[in-house]
Amino acid sequence: MKATIQYIEKELAGIYPITEIDGFKRLIFEAVCGWGFSEQVAKKHEKILKTDFSKIQKIVFRLKEFEPIQYILGETEFYGLMLIVNPSVLIPRPETEELVQWITQSKLPVNARILDIGTGSGCIALALKNQLKNTEITGVDISEMALEVADKNAAINNLEVNFFRADILKWEDIRWKTFDIIVSNPPYIRESEKQQMHANVLEYEPPNALFVTDNDPLVFYRTIAAFAKKHLAENGKLFFEINENLGLQVSKLLLEYGFRDIEIRKDINGKNRMVCCLNCVR
Repeated sequence: MKATIQYIEKELAGIYPITEIDGFKRLIFEAVCGWGFSEQVAKKHEKILKTDFSKIQKIVFRLKEFEPIQYILGETEFYGLMLIVNPSVLIPRPETEELVQWITQSKLPVNARILDIGTGSGCIALALKNQLKNTEITGVDISEMALEVADKNAAINNLEVNFFRADILKWEDIRWKTFDIIVSNPPYIRESEKQQMHANVLEYEPPNALFVTDNDPLVFYRTIAAFAKKHLAENGKLFFEINENLGLQVSKLLLEYGFRDIEIRKDINGKNRMVCCLNCVR
């Protein structure tokens, strides 16, 4: 195993930071050999099977092409759940876990109805259902392939969430229930911000789930705000993940739509990343 560790470190040196390589090693040995971290420490002097080393070589090659480790392994952990991921869905981020935590710590009605717009892998909807067992949760997405992933994730985690296809930009074409909580992590990265993105995101993650035009970067926020005024219960809450550079613009938009108690929160990196507001008058 020691020689395999050295191989991984040598091949990925200069491409990824040391701390990230350390994370890759842990994930690779767990996926290929089935060893948790404590076993990896205990077995560091044991030999790796040739078949396992071959698998590791293939993983390392793909990492050198900047393919995300989550797509290579086909799974990732999110808020205590193991989720399937592939290039049809975004890879769930730690800051989105913070958004889930904010919702779970909010005061909710008994048997609350929650809607997750742009559900992707289902990470937000499923994490909420796992934490809030008595809620009725719905997740919608425009992508059929994303919804297939979300359904699989619900099945493997034994969680009941209603997923269905909907284009939120055409929400008036569908009959909707009234919800106590509406949450969305919509596309919010402006096209002009692409140059700041890493290759593993630009080349592998679905662009329609990431990017909006510079001419109308708040298109989804405006649409969802209008939708929420019709389908969010009185005193219901609307939660968004946001572009760190557009917090004030989102706040102003929500105020114009009649929402109150607007609060922007920073993520673990100190960036404006989440917003919550209250629907006072329907």
